[in-house]
Order: sequence, then structure tokens, then C-alpha cells
Amino acid sequence: MIRLLRYLWRVAKDTLGQVPAWQIYLGDCVAGMHKLDSSSVDVVVTSPPYNLGKEYSTYDDNKTPEEYLEWCGLWAGQIARVLKPDGSLFLNLGASSANLLFPFQVASKIADECGLKLQNTIHWIKSISIDREEGTQSYGHFKPINSPRFLNDCQEYVFHFTKSRSVPVDRLAVGVPYQDKSNIARWGHTKGRDKRCRGNTWFIPYETINERSKERPHPATFPAELAAKCIRLHGKKDAVVLDPFLGIGHAALGARQCGSLVSRFIGFDIDKEYIEVGCRFLSCGYTRVADMVQGGALPAQAAQVRPQRAPEDSEQLFLVTP
Repeated sequence: MIRLLRYLWRVAKDTLGQVPAWQIYLGDCVAGMHKLDSSSVDVVVTSPPYNLGKEYSTYDDNKTPEEYLEWCGLWAGQIARVLKPDGSLFLNLGASSANLLFPFQVASKIADECGLKLQNTIHWIKSISIDREEGTQSYGHFKPINSPRFLNDCQEYVFHFTKSRSVPVDRLAVGVPYQDKSNIARWGHTKGRDKRCRGNTWFIPYETINERSKERPHPATFPAELAAKCIRLHGKKDAVVLDPFLGIGHAALGARQCGSLVSRFIGFDIDKEYIEVGCRFLSCGYTRVADMVQGGALPAQAAQVRPQRAPEDSEQLFLVTP
């Protein structure tokens, strides 16, 4: 219970002030994005299914490689259409020992066929061990594999795509203090600020959980902080943020942490259970894609479905812990 209260306090501190307008849709993201206006979205933060046979509630994660890449072209093509000329797509992809080239195959498909260019490659570090004089210190969430051939994969990729590869980003919005403070005066570009670019390695561990089915009822999520850092890096105010594969809403939680930057959040998912978990936390309703208003305007309240409120106990509240 103490851990739960600490988590809720952190979220509350980050979400004081402006709260984005939530537009959550139940249904296929390709059909849903087709109803959005062209060049209407500032930031996309998303992570599609990896085609690894994960047990989603609704989605079949067992396509042939050819079918999967063809499907990727469909949703990525719609993202490219709705993205503004100075917009950013942050695409989280991981690999497995069965196909280590998978993230690059998807990225190449998007770059070759969808009119988007790779501007940055970010490495999301989930677990790391650092050798020091006093010994080795390990941090983060370590998921072991039993193999005599392969190393444990402790990182995933976040590919940052833009339309021009020349979109300015706010590097210091996700910056870190200088280790050597003498650099502040030594380098003129600091302008006296104790902050430098974080670089493209982001250590963001998962919150520790005890039972996935109750605390994180989705087989493949990223931490809300990963989405928040992507939104802050893009740096534009009054941003419209989109996640075509919303799951239980961690990108929405990240957008909520960036309330001063985000004016509207749009999310799609085909799974009703996942949508309702996210909507309970956001205190919002959802609309079916079939009832979606053309152009992405806020739907009429009558068209929205509000999920039943979960009982106010620790078991239910843990459903939304990222």
C-alpha cells in the first residue's frame, strides 16, 4: 500500500495544472487514423505488437514476416499522413533472439515506403550493471533468459522519425546535470546552466510488480516516463499527441505528466479490456471507431462509453501502475 501511495503522489505532482483533452477510441487504428485530418498531429509515441507470439487479449501476434511488414506499412503510412511537417514519431521496438534484425526491418520499411526519415536512435536501457572500484552495481529490471548462445537483452530501441530529419528538439528538456561542474564555465554554449544533453541512452526501469495480471494486465508495455521524455524532447507546446496502440494507456500517462505541453491526446486500441483500464485511470470515456467524428473533432458526449468505476481498493488501483 505504501508503494501504491508513493506512486500516486508522484503522478499527482506531475499532473497538476493543465490536463489534456482525452480522445480514446476502441477499434482498429488504421481505420481510426484514416478519419483524422492530414497534418494534424504533433507527436506520436507508440509501440506496436512485435510479432513474437505474445498473448494479447484480442490481437493475434503470430503473422508471417511478410504479413507483419505489410501491416506495418499500413499504420505507418497513416501516421506519416496525419503527422505535421515538424512532427515527430517515436517508435519503440524490441528484438528477440529469434530475429535480432526485427527492429531494423520495421524501421527500414517505414523509411523506405512511408516518407519518414530516421533522425535519432534512442536506446531505452531497462537494466544495466556498472563496474566500480568497490564492486559491480546492478540497476533496473533484469529479465533472464536460459540460453548458452544469447546474451540477455537489456535494452530496446526508440526510433525517432521526422519528415525532414531537420526538426529541432529540446535536448535540455530531458537533460542531466554536469558531472564535472567546471564544464559549465568552460563551454560557452551552456550559458551558465548546469545541464547538458542526456544523449541517446535512456535508463528507465520498470516499476517493480508482484502479479502482472492484477498490476499490469498487458503483456508488453513501456513505462510512462519513456513517453513523457519523448514528448518533452519534441518540446512543442499545445501539442496533439497520438498513440495508435494505446494498450492500458501508458503513453496517455506520459502525456498527462507533460500537461503543460499537451493539449490533446488521441489513443486507439482494439481491446476493450485494455481501453477500460486506461480510461478508469484517466477518468474519461471512450468512443468506438465506428462512431468517430470525421476530422477527429471531440466526439459528442452521448457517443462516449464510460467504463464502470473500479472498486477503491489497492488491487484495482494497481491496474494502472506503469
